[in-house]
Formats: sequence, C-alpha cells, structure tokens
Amino acid sequence: MKKFKKLIIACDGESASGKSTAAKLISKKYGLLLINSGLLYRFASKEIINNNPKNKVTFLKKKFRNISYKKIVKLNLHSEEISNHVALLAKNNNVRKIVNFFQRKLIKTNKKICVEGRDIASKILAKNPKYDLAFYFKCNIKIASYRRWMDVKKKVSLKTVKKSLINRTYMDKKRKHSPLIKVSDAILIRTDRLNKKQVLSKMSEHIEKFN
Repeated sequence: MKKFKKLIIACDGESASGKSTAAKLISKKYGLLLINSGLLYRFASKEIINNNPKNKVTFLKKKFRNISYKKIVKLNLHSEEISNHVALLAKNNNVRKIVNFFQRKLIKTNKKICVEGRDIASKILAKNPKYDLAFYFKCNIKIASYRRWMDVKKKVSLKTVKKSLINRTYMDKKRKHSPLIKVSDAILIRTDRLNKKQVLSKMSEHIEKFN
C-alpha cells in the first residue's frame, strides 16, 4: 500500500448508492480525513425542522459558526423526515454557500482528504484544491431502496423509501445550482454489482496507480 503525503479524493453519487460506506472504507485504509457533505445538509435540515426560523440563512450561518464537524458526525441525521426535507433545502443556493464555506475551511487545513456528496468533483473540489481522483457511485434502485430501508430501521414502508430516493435523485440532478453530475474523468463504481470488499479493492487499484 502506497503512503501519500497528499491525496484528495472526491466521491459523488446518488442517494443510497453506497458512496458513504465506500468513502469510509477508503478513508480508513489510506488515513484520510472523511468529510461527508450530505451530513452537513442533513444537519441544516434537522435544525430548521426543529426550530422553524423566520430567516433560514441567518439562522444557519450562526449554527454552522458554533458547531464542529466532529459534533455533526455524532448526531442522528438519517430519519425519513430529514431525507424528504433535505432535497428541497439543498436547492437553496444561499444554504449551499453556507455549507460550502464550512466544507472549504475543513478542506484547506488538510492535505489527505476524502470528500463525499453530490457536487464534490464538479464544484467543491473542482479547483483550489482540485481532486486527485474522482469516483462516481451508482446502484440499482431496488437494492438502494432496501439499503436505505434498513438504515431507517424499517420505520416506514419500503415503497415509501423507494419513492423518496427516486424523488431525491431527480431533484439532485435537475436542480439549478450544483446539480449531481458525473464529471468526465470520474471512475464509475457500480455498488449493486460489487460487495464492500470488491468496492474497496477496485478503488484501491486506482489509488495505487496514482502518482
């Protein structure tokens, strides 16, 4: 296994495509700081749902100023209510600016990072700094729905979860600001055709070839 002084990896993909699991595995293997972009938007959604502020932008600026990424990671942010709310919130360009500012502060202080989300290669790590490698994750909707259903402890029906995922991916791809896209040099990872060990192996092959 290569030792890297600098390694910047972008992981993008659709909802429940397995990108979070893959990003965790590769970050652990290569000693990278893992930044989960989706968790930041989920945190924003949870705070808005719980507090219903009059001015969402001012409210979220204050919230992100007064919390660390380590604290966000420890929160439970995977309810179906948050999943349905976050797709709408992510369309708001002013909210995206707040989240992006928070992310970039983390990114600029680390040379070995893995950032996962939906606009990482196309926006967040498109330049200054630019990703060294980009991965794009896809998964059959049937398998993706089952995974998310298990994540939410079967608290809602599988049919509801499937509908939510289809809607989320559609909104992510069609939104005006920073839509979900596969950049031209991103390496496609089909997680419905690979198990966790195979996903890690495929990603590692590309990383080991990187100079």
